[in-house]
Amino acid sequence: MKITGLAIAMTALAAPALAQGDVANGEAVFGRQCVACHVVQNDAGEVLAGRNAKVGPNLFGVIGRQPGASADFKYGNDIVAYGETGVVWGEENFVKYVQNPTAFLREVLNNPRARGKMAFQLRDEQDAKDVYAFLATFATPAADGAATDTGSTTQEAPASN
Repeated sequence: MKITGLAIAMTALAAPALAQGDVANGEAVFGRQCVACHVVQNDAGEVLAGRNAKVGPNLFGVIGRQPGASADFKYGNDIVAYGETGVVWGEENFVKYVQNPTAFLREVLNNPRARGKMAFQLRDEQDAKDVYAFLATFATPAADGAATDTGSTTQEAPASN
């Protein structure tokens, strides 16, 4: 009984880190709207989602990763500056970023001149949450075996450019 209670408590504590979207719909939205610029390609070179698009960064392991930090892509200065604040992509900042990258960067950097290179906007909040849930399936496990997900907009930012 004590073990069961502990397991339930641990599950409840872990719940906020879980994505709040529909993975299947996120995969469909990614396949319709994100693949023109992005790919999900693992370290072995296997394309797991999308085509071999290189307009935007590879989104494999993007969840939990510092914005603007992948060595394989030339990011804009403002997303790099955001990443240098020590944030990582989590659900909250990812969802806000993909809905309006430039507005998001202006807000979090407190810079009215900040601009995102990502011109596309995923306007529907639920679709953004669903894409996040889909990309979270490709998250790189943290050292303790759990996927990293810290999504506070005061400390973190969303996904790409």
